[in-house]
Amino acid sequence: MRDFFARLDSDDEGSVDITPMLDVVFIMLIFFIVTATFVKEAGIDVDKPEAATAIVQEKASILVAIDAQDRVWINRREVDIRSVRSIIERLHAENPKGTVVIQADRNSRNDMLVRVMDASRRAGVYEIALAADAG
Repeated sequence: MRDFFARLDSDDEGSVDITPMLDVVFIMLIFFIVTATFVKEAGIDVDKPEAATAIVQEKASILVAIDAQDRVWINRREVDIRSVRSIIERLHAENPKGTVVIQADRNSRNDMLVRVMDASRRAGVYEIALAADAG
């Protein structure tokens, strides 16, 4: 009987219990998933104009799309131009470091683009970019 317990003690010394390490990795994974900034889509595909000097915007968090019929889309929902300011204020409060990127269709009117830019500035967001395809 004494030999049986001696063998159990010697076997335990050679093994490594990785359960605590897996727990820590799992908790870190949950932390990174919860705190990550997800890319939000405006909700529609627009025919963007081409620009030779187009650059990629890294931290765009508020995407506003204007389609060819001058309808405004934010977070896959069509919104009224009068509510754009309040929506941008709310989204900017969620992510203060983010910028506004306006994806305007090449057939949309300049008036609607200026109204969305004005609503963004009134909401307190002064970093505004216009989306374009690289030409």
